[in-house]
Amino acid sequence: MKNRSLNLLLILMVLGINSLNAQLNLVNANNNQSSSFSIVNPIESAAIHYDVSDFEVVSIASKLLSKDIERVTGKLPVVTTNTPKAKNAIIIGTLGQSKLIDKLVKTGKISATNLAGTWEQYAYQTVKNPLPGIDKALVIMGSDRRGTAYGVFTLSKTIGVSPWYYWADVPTVKRKELHIADINFISKAPSVKYRGVFINDEDWGLKPWASKLMDPQINDIGPNTYEKVCELLLRLKANMLAPAMHEVTGAFFKYPENKVVADKFAIMMTSSHAEPLLYNNTTEWNKKNNGAWDYVRNKNGVLAALDSRVKEAAPYENIYTVGIRGIHDTGMKDVPEGYTKANVLEQVIDAEREILTKYIKKEKDEIPQIFVPYKEVLDIYKSGMKLPEDITIVWPDDNFGYIKKLSNKDEAKRKGGAGVYYHISYLGEPNDYLWLNTTPPALMYEEMFKAYQNGADRYWLLNVGDIKPGELGMQFFLDLAWNINSVTYNTIPDYNSVFLSSIFGDEYQADFKDIYNSYFRLGFERKPEYMGWDWRWNSLDAKERISDTEFSFANYNEAENRYNEYERIAKKAEKLHKALPEAYKSTFYQLVYYPVVGAALENQKMLAAQKNRWYAQQGRAATNNLVEEVKILDQRLTDITAHYNGLENGKWTGIMTAPGRLPEIQLPPTETIEVPKQAKMGVFIPSGASATQVNVLPRFSKFTKQSYGIEVFNKGENTLKWEAKAMDSWILLNKKKGKTNTQESIQVSIDWGKAPKGDNVTGEVLVSTGDHNEKIYLSIHNPDLTAEALDVLYVEDNGVVSIDPSQFSRKTEKHGMKVQVIEELGYAGNSVQLGTIVDKGWRNASVEYDFYSENAGYVTVHTYALPVFGKDEKNGTAYGVQIDNSMVNWETTASEEYSFDWKENVIRNSTINMSKILISKAGKHTLKLISGNPGMVIQKVVIDFGGLKPSYKGPKPTLINQNIE
Repeated sequence: MKNRSLNLLLILMVLGINSLNAQLNLVNANNNQSSSFSIVNPIESAAIHYDVSDFEVVSIASKLLSKDIERVTGKLPVVTTNTPKAKNAIIIGTLGQSKLIDKLVKTGKISATNLAGTWEQYAYQTVKNPLPGIDKALVIMGSDRRGTAYGVFTLSKTIGVSPWYYWADVPTVKRKELHIADINFISKAPSVKYRGVFINDEDWGLKPWASKLMDPQINDIGPNTYEKVCELLLRLKANMLAPAMHEVTGAFFKYPENKVVADKFAIMMTSSHAEPLLYNNTTEWNKKNNGAWDYVRNKNGVLAALDSRVKEAAPYENIYTVGIRGIHDTGMKDVPEGYTKANVLEQVIDAEREILTKYIKKEKDEIPQIFVPYKEVLDIYKSGMKLPEDITIVWPDDNFGYIKKLSNKDEAKRKGGAGVYYHISYLGEPNDYLWLNTTPPALMYEEMFKAYQNGADRYWLLNVGDIKPGELGMQFFLDLAWNINSVTYNTIPDYNSVFLSSIFGDEYQADFKDIYNSYFRLGFERKPEYMGWDWRWNSLDAKERISDTEFSFANYNEAENRYNEYERIAKKAEKLHKALPEAYKSTFYQLVYYPVVGAALENQKMLAAQKNRWYAQQGRAATNNLVEEVKILDQRLTDITAHYNGLENGKWTGIMTAPGRLPEIQLPPTETIEVPKQAKMGVFIPSGASATQVNVLPRFSKFTKQSYGIEVFNKGENTLKWEAKAMDSWILLNKKKGKTNTQESIQVSIDWGKAPKGDNVTGEVLVSTGDHNEKIYLSIHNPDLTAEALDVLYVEDNGVVSIDPSQFSRKTEKHGMKVQVIEELGYAGNSVQLGTIVDKGWRNASVEYDFYSENAGYVTVHTYALPVFGKDEKNGTAYGVQIDNSMVNWETTASEEYSFDWKENVIRNSTINMSKILISKAGKHTLKLISGNPGMVIQKVVIDFGGLKPSYKGPKPTLINQNIE
């Protein structure tokens, strides 16, 4: 736990903040005292002053600052509303609300230039002799009540108190003294005006925890819980909250103190798309007493409920959702003949706005209102519905991270502007993901940045589930909303590692980068919640039970590699957990260990069960061992979940529920086989051919220099002794004999210095055990050509050319359209975005990949694209695929929401398109990907000459190996 100051500098650099203009800098005690301000020194602590006439949140923030200083130094500064009796003072106040702040401005002691009248900005000024008896003061001044609070909590963060000190138990680094450099600073306005989170699907985490430990007197999520939530939001510079609203939870307004708590912390209340005017019809609407929730048939009943809610909420600061849907999260009711849903929605909104102005004495266009065209409402809106200009349109994603629409040119001119409702947690079709946060920062940035560039800067709401374990996603989302320039495509790979190393020490930064980038890559390929033994939708749009994942044990070592990669990062997380000081282990467990190890165990459990069923078909002796392995992995997942709930002496009891526990514990299906006593050898060739008579390894190429494996397995209980012999001296084996009760792998490679030249040289390996021999055939591609002569990036290998789109031969950018490499996003590790996402026309950007083929004829080009939606009605999701001078094949990522294709695409985070193209001859060729509609993202390309084998994500890139003799 060292070098915290270096970490702070690194954070500022990674987050795109010039360190010379940093808001606050801690300095050493021996610095020139005339150029620094002392918060705590060996003699005294600075007093904290706020004006009694200021907002309540200023009082709260001032007292929390005092406690934060105590957390760091052990000394609790005095907080007072009287003139401080101290040499140094921290003066906190809101411009126009604090009499003392206004007096200091009027007398010229401090300047409010560029601060007055702004939104949620704050200023720091160190001032000598601001008041009689005070030698020096640090003035924290806000343009409004939240601006003041943000200034206070930014100081708390600077001295070492994490916003996550409570929600992730982040320890505070102790200091005997606290001094900051003199400062005169004004913060920028936030990039997004309204920023916050939606607590949702709280049934299995936040609700059980809050009911027992936070608000046991009401057995529910209540004011004690919301106080902690609101404090966290303020510390993260958020300003709004959409509260929990499921059936298991009492509505936010059921408990009067909830709204009082939110207002104390200056947090605006908003609501989801399903709660018009803050009314939760899920639990508050009583059909027996109120009739049907149906505006057409029960207009007076619906409006009476909304009227009552606005009357109650009006004294407080809120953002009101307008429109109407069904009960809870169901679609809008059908309307009678003579009506249209668009017409009904227009009438509903007019009536709702009348209610708002009835109780809120402002003009309609001055009351913050949002319209969320979620699910079926988007189609209603597109049908021609008229929406008042001042209402903010909040564009939703498809619940899986892909924004369905952004503002067109006309919508971009609307007074109300636009926003985004985004998910990192979801309950619903085609599959839930409520357990772990596996939405990569790169995907969130790609979608939210394009939204911001296209005018969605008014309102950002993140569905964060239970908050835990979505801490990193919530932090990233709110950092981006506060300062869109704090993250760039270049800094995304370092974002989480910088954040975590600021807590645990910069000596771990490389490990954090490796662990979390790998974790998000694996989770992007397939979320842990989607790893089989679940209901899936088939092409007939019906549910069926599937046991196996789509990851292949037979081809490309795909399933084994996934298993091993999770094992690798889980072991690294375990090693770090053991190495950390005791004070940091709980935090590490919450932020790193549990998500990483939990995801690993769930994946390994499902893959081990799949391997068991596959081994049973081959009669392998290892089959039955895997049954026990599945049980052990499942029990470990149960154990680490229980440990999480027991952290901090039971502070988090009930907060975490592992997958498969809803609604009941279920192990994936496994098979047990009869294993004979006598040893018997079997052979399997991964990615090759295994049969009774013929075993063939994949072909070896000097241009890729791959090695391949032979699996020798036992079909009996007794020990199997085996020997392997290469029949040619240029064939290399890493093992030549062994004995096993289960199985062993022989790695086969080629000594290219000895290998004979030729396009298709053949060889053999003989594996024997007593009375049984198996011949394994192989061939090599060793033409008398050099890599330089080929002059390409990629080569055909075993009938495929596999391309990492981020590694290209050349790119073309015109008229401001750019080709953007997106690191840490996609099956190949990185992706490429074809053209910027601001509408500037078609076909102004392209990227090219030179490759060498041994064959000719029709090929199938598989492009793996992000399943993004078109920006608006004018812009679809087209991109072009071309080889040499062939006709351009125009492909699309578009699919109708809830269609079979869409369900498949969001589950696997990929739209896989197939383009048939003729290659007339063998040799050098160029694949070209062309920007059609802006913003299409390609994550992998495979050109199939007939050798592509069944798998989930295809072969690894066939980049040419430059180290060729």
